[in-house]
Amino acid sequence: MSGPDIAALLERLGTAKVLCVGDIMLDRFVEGAVTRISPEAPIPVLGIERERTDLGGVGNVARNLCALGVSVRLCAVVGKDDTAELVRSALAALPDLQADLTIVEDRPTAIKTRFMAGGQQLLRTDHERAGPLGHEAEAALIATAAAALDGVGALVLSDYGKGVVGDTVAAALIKAARAAGVPVVCDPKGRDFAKYRGAQWLTPNRSELALGSERPTGSDDEVLAACQWVVENCGIEGILATRSEQGMTVFQAGQVTQLPTRAREVFDVAGAGDTVVAAMAAGLACGASPVEAAQLANQAAGIVVGKVGTAVAYPAEIMAATHEDVWAGGEAKVLPLAAAEDRVAGWRRQGKRVGFTNGCFDLLHPGHIALIRQSRAACDRLIVAINSDLSVRRLKGEGRPVQGEAARASVLASLEAVDMVVVFGEDTPIEAIRALKPDVLVKGADYTKETVVGATDVESWGGTVVLADLLDGHSTTRTIEKLGK
Repeated sequence: MSGPDIAALLERLGTAKVLCVGDIMLDRFVEGAVTRISPEAPIPVLGIERERTDLGGVGNVARNLCALGVSVRLCAVVGKDDTAELVRSALAALPDLQADLTIVEDRPTAIKTRFMAGGQQLLRTDHERAGPLGHEAEAALIATAAAALDGVGALVLSDYGKGVVGDTVAAALIKAARAAGVPVVCDPKGRDFAKYRGAQWLTPNRSELALGSERPTGSDDEVLAACQWVVENCGIEGILATRSEQGMTVFQAGQVTQLPTRAREVFDVAGAGDTVVAAMAAGLACGASPVEAAQLANQAAGIVVGKVGTAVAYPAEIMAATHEDVWAGGEAKVLPLAAAEDRVAGWRRQGKRVGFTNGCFDLLHPGHIALIRQSRAACDRLIVAINSDLSVRRLKGEGRPVQGEAARASVLASLEAVDMVVVFGEDTPIEAIRALKPDVLVKGADYTKETVVGATDVESWGGTVVLADLLDGHSTTRTIEKLGK
């Protein structure tokens, strides 16, 4: 997709509304380091360093939609347990999302726990009870979801094979969506793709397509034959088949489009299917053609596989990925805080030491460069946080900044020593520091440790505070005064 097209599509995503129905779960990640083998058995001993939880299943589809700026309505089933409360809390934290959760008391909320070291999974445990819903729960879910179709631009059925998207639920919701003129996009599971009869799009990966069609999917011709069989025999209008390093195949009767993947380092494919179905549905919901929506999904999926764990792609990352040959990594370094948190998490899992410094950086001068060089020398990856234009004006007065935040961020991002730039709107960067949790916090030696904003926080999680040497005779204020003479 060309630059202007992707930009226009990303802008339209804010007008889209998508209904998501499916299996919801909680993904728990237990991370640490393995330094020895257990004396009790030939197994590694994981020294736990941190734990975190994310929404999984249809919850991760919703996360991806929210990250794209789409308005989301979600219908799912949970148990009456503590995990359900964690799911509710995580959903409540997502912007522009309304959740309708049907409670089934004898069905525990699913939780998957992944034990990880060095960015790799050692073990996964699943606590769940898969199987068909009872008639009462099915009826309640269908009624809630059907009522939520009003005003949405697409319906996603996220089937993880746990029983929520059974034959009855799938058939009823596809029928209701078609009657309302709402396109249906299904992330399928199992051998019987006919359960999704009437849906506009399925988004299987290569192995799911092989299972659902009972045909090989190794070559281009085999993938096309499998897609053709599904369309003809299962009553599906189109297939978006994801094929790992071979890209994606967009198959409709009489039209086939191959989308190549972009070579990039892959850390984790977990949740990539959620990103694909979310982006495909988002594109369709805001009026994009199926091929345009698939191109959006292809870009988004390429981003999330470069992250560890169930992750999301943000519009700024998609734009940067689309233009990375032209931008050569400059604007790709400028991220909103949520996207910055994802990237920092990836650096940390690679064992990188993350540094942080901040300032207005208005009219970059040698003193700024000296601070940045010293900051980069103290870490493996450097984040530079800059005050927004309004923040600078509050701190420095009218007439400042001389350069707007976009220009200041772009100049900093062009420096080799800078790995990321974030813009904060408060008077201090404390919220950004607490969100990103740097290992090293750097300020100039005109501060003391006691006066450095965030110093106490950084030291509380084991980080260090560095006071960098100043380069005398350089300041933005002096430069402006000289220019005014």
